[in-house]
Amino acid sequence: MEHAHTGTPPFTETGGRAGRNAVLRNAFQGIIPGLALSIAIAGAGFALRAVLGIGAISPLILSLLLGMAVNNLIGTPQGAVEGVKFGVRRVLRAGIVLLGLQLTLSQLVAIGGAGGIVILFTLAATFGFTVWLGRLLKVDTGLTKLIAAGSSICGASAVVAANTVVGSDDEDVAYAVACVTVFGSLSMVAMPAFATAAGMAPATFGLWAGATIHEVAQVAGAAFAMGSEAGEVGTVAKLARVVMLAPVVLALGMAEARRMRRSGQVAGNAAPPMPWFVIGFIAMVGIASTGLVQGNVKQVAGVATQVLLAVALAATGLQTHLGGLAAKGPRPAMLAAASWVFISLFGLGLVLMVE
Repeated sequence: MEHAHTGTPPFTETGGRAGRNAVLRNAFQGIIPGLALSIAIAGAGFALRAVLGIGAISPLILSLLLGMAVNNLIGTPQGAVEGVKFGVRRVLRAGIVLLGLQLTLSQLVAIGGAGGIVILFTLAATFGFTVWLGRLLKVDTGLTKLIAAGSSICGASAVVAANTVVGSDDEDVAYAVACVTVFGSLSMVAMPAFATAAGMAPATFGLWAGATIHEVAQVAGAAFAMGSEAGEVGTVAKLARVVMLAPVVLALGMAEARRMRRSGQVAGNAAPPMPWFVIGFIAMVGIASTGLVQGNVKQVAGVATQVLLAVALAATGLQTHLGGLAAKGPRPAMLAAASWVFISLFGLGLVLMVE
């Protein structure tokens, strides 16, 4: 009998390991359907972009729209819910971290002191103006911050990154992404026409486009339409603006922690939420700045970033209901329109002052 008892601990330990493995396996299997659906929709977004030849429209936007179409016309299967949530949370964070490899500190230096002032002041003024006007228009605070982030920093990527600390619902995310897409597209068409009529110098226009247009693809479409010099300046200015994603998200997280403490939702000594993916983003910028990531590796990382963010936005679309968007009414759209006009004119004024 004693000999029989000596075998008990190993069997118990093995059983514990087997149980943990089973839990992990079941959890992994639970996310596969929704994650696979999100990946398929993102793939369709890339394919649609290629077929239509609409390079100025980000595959992220198309993935969001296709995800919304599936959810509202067919419905997201119940078995896909966990995987869709995984896409919105984990895949998004991985994409933001990887985005850091596309940016370097030398890009900040390349725009010069005057260009840096234009970008920093335009971003800060636009964010502040949008938050102020959102209060005046009585737009939901969370949605206001998402529109402010998307308008002032980098469109859809900024919206979904900011929402990790703002914590709005998927309808808010979709609404904010739709707004920055529409108005950024208008800038892509209207700004080159204005610059041509005004006889604006290519470098001046490039800085204006990079400091004010919402999406990276939209900046490239507008700036390169005015020549290679404008395109290069615009792209560098826009990437320098994207670097500001990290400090803005960290600041939003601290502001959200203060708000929750004032409302009694958390203890007074609770630490602000730490968006660790932002730390990863900063680390990737540091790695890219060393020059170790070059050529094909950087190109592959860029494609992987787009894929991960597209999957995350496809998953967001799979949780978005059009009825929720319609219920928000016209005031958020008015806010986004006012923010677009503000950043365009304020940025133009600063660019003309420093040229």
